[in-house]
Amino acid sequence: MVIRAGLCAGLLLAGPAAAECRLALVLALDVSSSVDAAEDRLQRGGLVAALTSPEVEAAFFAADSHVALAAYEWSGRYNQEVLLEWTLIDSRAALLHAAETIAASSRSHNDFPTAMGYALGYGAGLLTRGPRCLYRTLDMAGDGQNNEGFGPAQAYAEFPFDGVTVNGLVVNGADYEAETGLIAFYQAQVLHGPGAFLEIAQGFEDYERAMRRKLERELTPPVIGALTSGSDGEPKG
Repeated sequence: MVIRAGLCAGLLLAGPAAAECRLALVLALDVSSSVDAAEDRLQRGGLVAALTSPEVEAAFFAADSHVALAAYEWSGRYNQEVLLEWTLIDSRAALLHAAETIAASSRSHNDFPTAMGYALGYGAGLLTRGPRCLYRTLDMAGDGQNNEGFGPAQAYAEFPFDGVTVNGLVVNGADYEAETGLIAFYQAQVLHGPGAFLEIAQGFEDYERAMRRKLERELTPPVIGALTSGSDGEPKG
């Protein structure tokens, strides 16, 4: 598929062996036109604050093997930019460097629609060409449904998502009816793979709390790959 080849090109990254890496985690931030400049600052700053919180730091180092981390932003069909290249979080200094790299990043696009299928395909390419870890997780954060190009179902059919868990972070807005549809969209179409779950932020002001809660859950060793999820995205023991 031509789309797949285009999205995966240029991500030639080497990584640590699976024995040294328990989780490859990719964070994807929505910078489509529905996210204004103030909201982008809240989500970017919220991600940095969550990564450097004591709870998340403890979760990163809760096991002998390490976590590899990468991040990118996405919007339209061909509008994805890496914010953080693959980084092995094997020390507090490495975690702080990753957070500082994201904090220093600037938004690459601000006037494109929400092409989630393309964003998922880009994330799959990043995971495929990244580190070899025991588990692989992609986080899709966003405040809107797919409105350009193919959707999540086609992305999961066309790109290498075997063994990949896709979690979601929905940014809930003021329009309750519309955002109820967004939550249902994430639950039915975005969540994918073993143990997939959904976290909800009540507006971008709540992004830091939701991201911190999600990262704690993903990074704590007994949780990773250990749960199955129901149709609502909630874990079942």
